[in-house]
Amino acid sequence: MPDVKEPVAELTKRSRHPTVVQAIRSTAAATISYAVALQLSSEPVPLTAPLTALLVVQVTLYATLTTGIRRVNAVVSGVLIAIAFSSLVGLSWWSLGLIILASLAAGHLVKVREFTAEVAISAMLVLGVTRVANTAWDRVLETLIGAVVGLLFNFFFAPPVWVQTASEHIEDLACRLRELLLHISGGLGEHTPVDRAAARLHEARRLDNDVARVDAALRQAEDSLRLNPRVKEGLLHRVVLRTGLDTLEICTVVVRVLTRTLTDLAKHRRDEPLFEPEVADALAELIEHVADAVESFATLVTTQVSADAQQAETRLTEVLDAAADRRERAARLLGESVRDDPRQWHLRGALLSEIDRMLDEMDMEHRTTRLMEELDRNAREDRGRFPRLRKLVRL
Repeated sequence: MPDVKEPVAELTKRSRHPTVVQAIRSTAAATISYAVALQLSSEPVPLTAPLTALLVVQVTLYATLTTGIRRVNAVVSGVLIAIAFSSLVGLSWWSLGLIILASLAAGHLVKVREFTAEVAISAMLVLGVTRVANTAWDRVLETLIGAVVGLLFNFFFAPPVWVQTASEHIEDLACRLRELLLHISGGLGEHTPVDRAAARLHEARRLDNDVARVDAALRQAEDSLRLNPRVKEGLLHRVVLRTGLDTLEICTVVVRVLTRTLTDLAKHRRDEPLFEPEVADALAELIEHVADAVESFATLVTTQVSADAQQAETRLTEVLDAAADRRERAARLLGESVRDDPRQWHLRGALLSEIDRMLDEMDMEHRTTRLMEELDRNAREDRGRFPRLRKLVRL
């Protein structure tokens, strides 16, 4: 009998994908808003309501609120401009140009961002009908229906928290970074052709694309934590993930510099190994511990349960301590090697400096300080927002 667990698990995983969730939620909200608009609007086919709900309902509650406000603002602005132009000049080729220009300018003034074109679209649709006043307010009503349905849909059916998706992206980035470091450590004691060293440099540069993808996933996760009733410590989760990605991004940049250093060293040592056997073994062991530290750091950042987080922190501390011991041995052997053979001493010493930077970025004291600074900064920013509202709440 065939095993059906794997296909079912794959189907479950796909059903949780942001694209699938977004399609289901948007479809349901648009259908509901159209049914409500049929009952409240005088238009025979009130398609503005489902269109608004389709644009308003986003993956996260925070994005839905902000998008809904901008969408309604854009439509109302366009309708008001259309009413003003219909009473003054009517519709002609030159008045159409004026209304488009005025609508786009108004869109920038009222800060509707991606819905700037919607101001002009609403104005043209309203201006092009014979019953301007009735059609204008029907369009406003349908827009409000779509926006309200979209907002209520997310309130009653709270959107998922995308922290797990962002965590998976962070772990994948750390895994690729670890694999690259292990590849680097394997060729230090042998002759390395320039094209092979350059290939590793290009691989390190491609990690920038992974960082961009993780950043996009993390922004979505941060939005899903804002205003979400399911989350009690949303700020802490956001700061932990964001500072973790910042550290991995710095490590990615350092690895790119490290591979560039090895490429330059390979150009000077075309017929001999990059390092002497004993030095190469010490550096390889050090880089392997750095690779393990990257993996342990990603595990610590993405762990949510307190007990597991404590275990991950202990593991990272042990790996960093072991890497520090290997670093001292590698530095001593490298110094002796440079005294005997000073050629390219700056490149060989730069390799150790780059490894030091990665270890320093993942240091637990450094990370704790960074977390406290980010939490304080976010707290100050929150206190600075809506001061009048905060005074009213205190009263």
